[in-house]
Amino acid sequence: MALALVDNHPARILPGLALCAVVAAAGHALAELELMLAGRAWIEALVLAILIGAAIRTAWVPPGRWKPGIDFSAKLVLEIAVVLLGASVSAATILSAGWPLLLSILAIVAGAILLSFAIGRLFGLSKRLAVLVACGNSICGNSAIAAVAPVIGADSDEVASSIAFTAVLGVIVVLILPLIGAILHMTDIAFGALAGLTVYAVPQVIAAAAPAGAKAVQIGTLVKLIRVLMLGPVCLTLSIVTARWREKAEDSPAPATAVRRKWPAPHQLVPWFIIGFLVMVALRSANLIPAWALAPIGSMATVFTVIAMAALGLGVDIRTVSRAGGPVIVTVILSLLALGTVSYAVISLLGL
Repeated sequence: MALALVDNHPARILPGLALCAVVAAAGHALAELELMLAGRAWIEALVLAILIGAAIRTAWVPPGRWKPGIDFSAKLVLEIAVVLLGASVSAATILSAGWPLLLSILAIVAGAILLSFAIGRLFGLSKRLAVLVACGNSICGNSAIAAVAPVIGADSDEVASSIAFTAVLGVIVVLILPLIGAILHMTDIAFGALAGLTVYAVPQVIAAAAPAGAKAVQIGTLVKLIRVLMLGPVCLTLSIVTARWREKAEDSPAPATAVRRKWPAPHQLVPWFIIGFLVMVALRSANLIPAWALAPIGSMATVFTVIAMAALGLGVDIRTVSRAGGPVIVTVILSLLALGTVSYAVISLLGL
């Protein structure tokens, strides 16, 4: 959801934005310290910014005056970073992934949704809650949940339960995935593909793939954006499938907190930053971006991304997991493990 106009006023944004910038600077400083002491940054500035932000959030809940700037950093600053990242991806990078991988992404997402839904139902989740968890897990976390909720008529409790896990579990995956990639001795392309297939949000994919290098970040972002682009077809399919649920429920009173069923707004299906990313890819592929501009654009994308990571960390509240409920947590974890296993199997089969 876009920030309210009043929250875009510089005076309201500045405190939270400055806090995120300070946290990001601390992440960069620690990464540089690692480089000096160990010869390389074992934990990237992106991840350090998340950890520092989460530590601050655990010890101190920022008052309301900080929220507009933190939200601004987590949303608009991040979206701009993703658009700028498109300048580092060319058609050659896309084709290097191979058509088998691109087609496999579609099959993995579709299969993951069905498998996650089945797991949710097995653990007693309602149909709507199981769909929300399945789509959030298989496509793009909170964004998918927000888009799917009005299509299937989910109520506020179901939406709250399904999104509670995303921040904390997403950060855990970002921290653990590079270790898994190292243990499995994955190539940069293979690890980037795994990150893009399993991590919830675009910035988290960038953070998870960063330790494997620029190629992993490029492939991971590409794979992730293809997953996000499936949100439109998934919503269309769900609108047809849930028509039967609506027919069966016509004689039953609707929950008092139900969200009115409606088609998601266009920006929910294809966010503007995805279009911007694809435009930048097209410009790079057509050699319309000057060579001298590529390095500054890349540096700016990195700075903006680390600031957004700091905002992400500042939004992590460990207590939200306990509120989600056991069945939801178990469903999400098992679904994520299944998604990771299938993704790794496909990547191995393709020989990446």
